[in-house]
Amino acid sequence: VYGADHCGADWKEQALRSAKNYLSFSAFSYTGLIKQLEFEKYTNEQATYGVDNCGADWKEQAAKSAENYLSTMSFSRDGLIQQLEFEGFTNEQAVYGAEANGY
Repeated sequence: VYGADHCGADWKEQALRSAKNYLSFSAFSYTGLIKQLEFEKYTNEQATYGVDNCGADWKEQAAKSAENYLSTMSFSRDGLIQQLEFEGFTNEQAVYGAEANGY
């Protein structure tokens, strides 16, 4: 704890780096990525800063997430949209994700 408290790290910038890293190998919704960073023990403020500044296109993240789902499971259009919304995407993002994958 002492080391972490005194190492001079900017924890908001560390959260930003973590957000970008997660997005380099997986698709996340805005809220899903905040939850992931909070799981990693960033505060809500730090996680929100990281997600707000990571440069993600949330519609494209929805499209990637939909593609991942469709590569392993079968969905109806409505089922896919519902799954994406459950994951934290807005309806607009979820519809975009489905349509980007031919649904």
